[in-house]
Amino acid sequence: IFINMLIKNLPQVNLAFPAHIVQGGIRNPSDSLDVHHTTAPTGTTTLRATSRSLPIALLRARERVMGPIRSMLSNAGVTEQQWRVLRVLDETGPTAATEIARQACLLMPSLTRMLQVMDRKGLIARSGHPNDRRKSVVQITDAGRALIAENIAESNRIFADLEAEFGKQRIETLLDLLNELSDAP
Repeated sequence: IFINMLIKNLPQVNLAFPAHIVQGGIRNPSDSLDVHHTTAPTGTTTLRATSRSLPIALLRARERVMGPIRSMLSNAGVTEQQWRVLRVLDETGPTAATEIARQACLLMPSLTRMLQVMDRKGLIARSGHPNDRRKSVVQITDAGRALIAENIAESNRIFADLEAEFGKQRIETLLDLLNELSDAP
């Protein structure tokens, strides 16, 4: 979700993310980092190993987390992006499309096309913004809420499995760290 936006905003950053969070082991933060030396045409540069690259670690973690969720969403007949839109609308109520794009980590052109599909499926309803004709307000429909309700148990089971595997406190710490990183200026 947020990881794609984070990756797009950090393409040149190779910050180390604590291995005990990414790999499930325990690592002393003062340990030396794996470093890979490469020679670029313009000289010698030092890069972190891909195992210590924040963008790559976030992508790997995303894939690990999204596997079971993709299966659930496939069975529900919605995409990851559509699910994020439904979740945002369910939490926020009627919302301007630009705010949905921000909260669901989507680009506006993609969201615009997606909303057309979701409207045809009856999952959302669109209306004009009361103060700005250029904007639209989107809200979840009863069918959209029903789709979420039908998948709550499976979604909660997937999250409970992650907590059981990695530890509830570690998952909470990871979420706090990721939210802090995404909120940083």
